[in-house]
Amino acid sequence: MSLLTIDIGGTSIKYARFADGKLGEEGAFGTPDNLEQFYQSLTAVVEQFKENSDVCGVAISSPGAVNKASGVIEGASALPYIHDFEIHAELEKRFGLPVSIENDANCAALAEVKFGAAKGLSDVLLLVLGTGVGGSVVMNGKVHHGKHLFGGEFGFMLMDDEHSFSDLGTTIRMAERYNKRTGEELDAIEIFEKAFNGDKIANEEKDIFLYNVAKGIFNLTYCFDPERVIIGGGVSQAEWLIPELQKQLKKIMEIIEVATFMPEIVTCEFRNSANLIGAAVDFSQTYNK
Repeated sequence: MSLLTIDIGGTSIKYARFADGKLGEEGAFGTPDNLEQFYQSLTAVVEQFKENSDVCGVAISSPGAVNKASGVIEGASALPYIHDFEIHAELEKRFGLPVSIENDANCAALAEVKFGAAKGLSDVLLLVLGTGVGGSVVMNGKVHHGKHLFGGEFGFMLMDDEHSFSDLGTTIRMAERYNKRTGEELDAIEIFEKAFNGDKIANEEKDIFLYNVAKGIFNLTYCFDPERVIIGGGVSQAEWLIPELQKQLKKIMEIIEVATFMPEIVTCEFRNSANLIGAAVDFSQTYNK
């Protein structure tokens, strides 16, 4: 089976041919600023692949809350023109091929479960530490969307009486707090470097970030009881992340003495290609191919 996989991003749209578990013939173009140009650009890519290969469908990774029953992308994103109408049916009509659409974080999770850091597992949580905290819940090998399509929106969790997981569990907010306290203008990488070199305030803010990520992982683990928690986002590339989170988890487990097992955490195997691969996995689940 050969698919055209498409990853819709706020600044660029990537695409590739997916066959035999691998991506090939990859390309990208700038994300259009209006719906008509969006249709034209995507249709041109589809026609090119139909002419030069044996693609049997189009698998799309998209921002927003994808309602697979209605074919509508709900919620909000940087591309307001793709929301709140039956875009799935319109794309199938224009492409002349079966189309699947799934949320980008859910696609990333499906890629890891099928081919990556959670290969062979059925129940997995993906935690994406970006500008906010997002993610995906995979149960029995399939995405759990929830009644309101909010499955995996971990960032809404309250970590204390005032702050959400997105407030305390992201490096962007960590940098904002550090810079407000010091009057400096450093990014997260610079703050982590200062922390590991003994800077008191940087180390305090690093620990606030790590403790709250560990707390979120602990809470989610003891709610969903997954086989593994996968961490994505820019900070997941730091080699020190998992050991530091394990230290914080040990502190939490000393407080919650009845907790019997340590959450199993790993970082994502796929990064830039995860959404493209996961879109293909979603297509195969949607059409049972």
